[in-house]
Amino acid sequence: MQTTDPGQSSTPLLSLRGIGKAYGPVVAVRDVDLDIFKGEVVALCGDNGAGKSSLIKVISGAEDATSGTISLRGKPVTFASPHDALENGVATIYQDLALAPRLSIAQNVFMGSELTKPVLLPFLRILDKKKMIAESQRYLAQLSAAVTDMTRPVERLSGGQRQAVAISRALRWNAEIIIMDEPTAALGVKESALVLDLIRKLKADGRTVILISHNMRDVVALADRVVIMGAGRKYVDRPLGGLGADDIAHMIMAGKAKAA
Repeated sequence: MQTTDPGQSSTPLLSLRGIGKAYGPVVAVRDVDLDIFKGEVVALCGDNGAGKSSLIKVISGAEDATSGTISLRGKPVTFASPHDALENGVATIYQDLALAPRLSIAQNVFMGSELTKPVLLPFLRILDKKKMIAESQRYLAQLSAAVTDMTRPVERLSGGQRQAVAISRALRWNAEIIIMDEPTAALGVKESALVLDLIRKLKADGRTVILISHNMRDVVALADRVVIMGAGRKYVDRPLGGLGADDIAHMIMAGKAKAA
């Protein structure tokens, strides 16, 4: 099943054509075409083993595709690593968030891209901690995150606040596409609501979010479009309008039965 939104821009921000991924004789992704447009939230759904994680690893630069091509902003790209993808505006936030718990919020936001300033001589530089703290506050303020002390260790934050720090790091790299892998997994109701609000703010800011989730209520609450995979293939790609959580769950189960 595949439908397109007639109001959608004809130029995708990210375009996949014929993407395949094999691990030796095991084929995890089969001939996937997918267009992602600026400013939309796309939910990528499917049962375990559907191929979602392998597809995301290809998009994020963690692994090379076995076949197919990727275009970003209309130009062919090949990401050599996740850092390469990040420098090109594609950030991936996995469930573990990849944060350093004992480091401060500001240190985590600027990890790998620390700001420095000259001291005494132009070629001698030290960390510009004051500017990193101020910039971190600005990124978190964009997300309306209720955190003010940028020197607080991340290990002292709640789950939702840690998501805000991980998103702020993506904003630091000016990411246009933010891939979020099960962002509300293992969070309580209040913390999950905070994360959903963070994603809404990203959309309001014109960012594009690819949401991988098994929580159909989150999908219905956030997504503009739902893409469902099964046995490595994409078999649903349609606007969310009119679909409820049960409808999406039934489509996932129907695809699983079909692939069996």
